[in-house]
Amino acid sequence: METVSHHGRETAYEVADRGGNGPPICFVHGSGGSRDVWASQHRLADRNPVITLDLSGHGDSEDIDAEPGYSTLSAYADDILSVVEATDSRVLVGNSLGGAVVMHILTERDPDLDAAILTGTGARLGVLEDLLEWLENDFERAVEFLHEPKRLFYDPEPDLCEESKAQLYETGQAVTYRDFLTCHQFDVRGELSAIDVPTLAIYGEHDRLTPPRYHESLTEEIDDAWIAELEGAAHLAMLEQPRAFNAALEEFLDIVYERGGEQ
Repeated sequence: METVSHHGRETAYEVADRGGNGPPICFVHGSGGSRDVWASQHRLADRNPVITLDLSGHGDSEDIDAEPGYSTLSAYADDILSVVEATDSRVLVGNSLGGAVVMHILTERDPDLDAAILTGTGARLGVLEDLLEWLENDFERAVEFLHEPKRLFYDPEPDLCEESKAQLYETGQAVTYRDFLTCHQFDVRGELSAIDVPTLAIYGEHDRLTPPRYHESLTEEIDDAWIAELEGAAHLAMLEQPRAFNAALEEFLDIVYERGGEQ
């Protein structure tokens, strides 16, 4: 684990590098998660250095004192950009809330990037009122709800479900609730045309939290966008179908860099 200091706090990240000559890829987790959600993407390190980070208040990163919504979104963007600068990352991958923060960066921060991958996310991420209520007042019920079929997972191995639940409890109720409230307030539906890097939207066919139409809308509004559906997966497709996820990412980046005459 490594850390980068910025804005009075430290953000933790991990680098997996097996000597590949591709550009570094930075992966951003979703609500209540940590960099561990990208463990299967370390397999990509043979061709690209893989950077996985913990957003503020998650995993090994120091927390922030920020209200849910734009303030939290902006602070998370600072986390990511600090790691991007420290690692020379050229590609951003964001899942769910992580995808929202990536879109915030792409529409407001003018980063120097080659490509973006958005998975299990959308330009508007409204959360069910019942779920918000449970996240605030009955965390155990919220965790169980999220792990019902076709939400975080479609048909996972029991161990995968238990690890996912444990991660939410490790992050804790306060930060996870802040994350979901930030998602609930997120809306860049009128700003996607500002995204000017090649973008891939990857989704699990059974995802009820951010269904296929969310990703189809992204590709309709972003000028240079591609889409990939993963069978047998829901919201956390990179965990449930890691080989298919990695293959889609690799194919997309091959197209981007071949078209640009790089790599």
